[in-house]
Amino acid sequence: MEIITGVERRRRWSAAEKLRIVAESEQPGAGIAEIARRYEISRGLLWNWRSLVRRGVLRPEPQAVFVPLQVISEPSTAERPRRAEPSLTGRDTAVADSRIEITLPDGASIRIGHDVSLAMLRRVVTVLRG
Repeated sequence: MEIITGVERRRRWSAAEKLRIVAESEQPGAGIAEIARRYEISRGLLWNWRSLVRRGVLRPEPQAVFVPLQVISEPSTAERPRRAEPSLTGRDTAVADSRIEITLPDGASIRIGHDVSLAMLRRVVTVLRG
């Protein structure tokens, strides 16, 4: 019998720890109950993590990769293609024209405007690198 006298605190498992435990539970001959007991988690929690892995919700975080960066000047106004946009003045023009172009090692190129969210950019780069 275990008597808890203090405030029980909830453990926080990192995605890497969850994935390691799930991988261990999927080894041939591994018992869910035994693994859950070893890590002091419920069998239900382990089944939940396994389900998340199968659905692709729980997956390893991509490793940070540094890539070479080359800064190039913007083409002059005469060279820049015309866009059908409402005319902007002052500071808004700089924001509307700001964009980044990323060329991946395989030659794929991505042009990103100021209005693209970080989440969307991450999804696109993940697909291109996949």
